Amino acid sequence: MNKVFLFALAVSFLLFSCGPPNQDEEQGKTVFKYNEPGGISSLDPAFSRNIENVWAVQQLFNGLVQMNQDLKVMPCIAKSWEVSEDGTVYTFQLRDDVFFHDHVQFLEGKGRRVTAHDFVYSFWRIIDEEVASPGAYIFNYLDKSERSNYTGFVAEDDFTFKIYLRQSFPPFLGLLTMSYCSVVPKEIVEFYGNDFRRNPVGSGPFCFKVWKEGEKLVYVKNDNYFEMENGQRLPYLDAVSISFIKDPQVAFLDFIRGNYDFKSGLNATYKDEILTQSGELQEGYKGKFVLQKEPWLETIYLGLLVDGNSDLVKNSPTKLRALRQAINYGFDREKMVKYMRNNIGSPATSGFIPKGMPSFDAQKVKGYYYNPEKAKDLLKLSGYPAGEGLPTISIATTAMYQYLCEYIQHELNDLGMSVEIDVIDEAAFREMVAQSKLPAFTKSWIADYPDAENFLTLFHSNNFCPQGPNYTHFSNYEFDKLYEMALDEIDDSLRYGYYQQMDQLIIEDAPVVPLYYNEVVRFVQNNIQGLECNAMNMLTLKRVRKTN
Repeated sequence: MNKVFLFALAVSFLLFSCGPPNQDEEQGKTVFKYNEPGGISSLDPAFSRNIENVWAVQQLFNGLVQMNQDLKVMPCIAKSWEVSEDGTVYTFQLRDDVFFHDHVQFLEGKGRRVTAHDFVYSFWRIIDEEVASPGAYIFNYLDKSERSNYTGFVAEDDFTFKIYLRQSFPPFLGLLTMSYCSVVPKEIVEFYGNDFRRNPVGSGPFCFKVWKEGEKLVYVKNDNYFEMENGQRLPYLDAVSISFIKDPQVAFLDFIRGNYDFKSGLNATYKDEILTQSGELQEGYKGKFVLQKEPWLETIYLGLLVDGNSDLVKNSPTKLRALRQAINYGFDREKMVKYMRNNIGSPATSGFIPKGMPSFDAQKVKGYYYNPEKAKDLLKLSGYPAGEGLPTISIATTAMYQYLCEYIQHELNDLGMSVEIDVIDEAAFREMVAQSKLPAFTKSWIADYPDAENFLTLFHSNNFCPQGPNYTHFSNYEFDKLYEMALDEIDDSLRYGYYQQMDQLIIEDAPVVPLYYNEVVRFVQNNIQGLECNAMNMLTLKRVRKTN
């Protein structure tokens, strides 16, 4: 309590005593500043696996296409494209005015023009086993047959680039917006080798300047960037500065002081200080900065191992579908989101596919809601009336989700279920989930691209972990059949119908307990304009303006 009191006191002092945001050292320069507590491991787009790396990479690099604020695929280096009628050949026409950043390895130190041959190299690099990029799965359907010269990627000329797939994959264009698919210059990558991770050269709106790992990362404006807005060349900012303070309270206080231009996410140490129970800014913060909220394509859930061949499942009561359904009915998601998360996010009562996904439809997919009487009936159906004789259910989690598990534990205990919480170190926890060593566990899934296939792939029988992301080892013939039909369907409305049928099958068999659909939460200083907020939680700085 003393710690909380001192923190609140410090915040109050800052609110009433601090002056305007700190000005950059160079008078007149606009520098966008933010803190990245998770750190950044690589600036090589081939390794932009987590959101910290993605945000950093997005400012330096471009791909063929990009996602706009409404999650629509838009032109980028590719000014136009065509898809064959069977959905297997993608032909891109590239701009001829895109250049890599200046570097001494280029002729006369000037960045050279980006061509289709650069994309052939960049994409082959992603699937190169020696590079071992975690983004290699993007090209799982690549066709390396005779029709593509046994490569899958073909540069017909300097500005015509083709990709060949073995079969139709409707979400493919969305995958190409990912940072993995950024174009990189072969001569620079080969010059630096593995050290390209900290000496990046791209074609993006900002150029790399300096990186003191664990301290500060600085980008400067690319004066030769190709994108324009209202006749003005992007970006508007002069520089971007990223720090790496891990302590959430210190970082929050620095934001209040004006040392950062935006703060992403909400930490339990200050959530009640800054937000009301209904998820709005506390009175003392209104007008001091802007609160941005947007549905985030992330589902937080409990996974329940359902593999009948596993000894863990044979000895666990969660092998019974009725019991898994009882767990789903046995706690109040709305109360959990309101009181445990200050109304950040939405109760997951409409399936596994999250709110904000184009195919999300709460009317067509009926999930679970709080119904203790229904839960008791299902307990009885499972052979455990009022929980009598029911073995203890162990839910494994990390410190991040411990508070949610304790809430669920309390709710289920009231129904007669004996639940224990096993808090495990994060690295060990991830490994145990990937190796199917936990009968019940907390997990989250964030969309890599805005198509529900990205979430449904967690339940396809070909994707059993550790080779794939099917952590529950769910297997259902009807689900698999619908999944394959969806992959062959180019028409969005028909494909979405398949997605909704699959989602309902997941709900009925209950290999997961959806908890809530997450929400992007950002706090932005009043002198920042043009910082877009979207359901993919992208950080796009090229259109941001800052007034001093």
